[in-house]
Amino acid sequence: MSPLDAISVVTIDGESHTFGDFAGKLTLVVNVASKCGFTPQYRGLEALYRKFKDRGVAVLGFPCNQFGKQEPGSADEIQSFCSLSYDVTFPIFAKVEVNGARAHPLFKALKKEAPGILGSEAIKWNFTKFLVDDSGKVLKRYAPTDSPEAIGEQLESMV
Repeated sequence: MSPLDAISVVTIDGESHTFGDFAGKLTLVVNVASKCGFTPQYRGLEALYRKFKDRGVAVLGFPCNQFGKQEPGSADEIQSFCSLSYDVTFPIFAKVEVNGARAHPLFKALKKEAPGILGSEAIKWNFTKFLVDDSGKVLKRYAPTDSPEAIGEQLESMV
């Protein structure tokens, strides 16, 4: 059992889960935002999800308003935006903080296991991505500029 498994997560529509509910899957965890220059990555993330979901891959989106206040909406507004603008069907979770004293425990753990450039644990911007293997080990941290398409090429060899 991975230390990540017991961490509580809540979907955008209020359902409680643990990260362990995704055990056995290769999981891409992304802090997302609706009003960011990287927001079009939703399209690529959805394509990854649709291509790989039946092959044991999960994509999980966690809205965050810590970077330029680029996710100001309510849960209903975020859910509506994702659905209407990008036809998102992968799980979106309740808005979280990813840095600071109130950072969500999942992101605290992910950052500790996969620090960024020069060992910094802080997330620098929206659409930072973490790849977690099927046993809960953090494999890699991707920068916001790393496209879902490039990640998909890497996933091909892993599933």
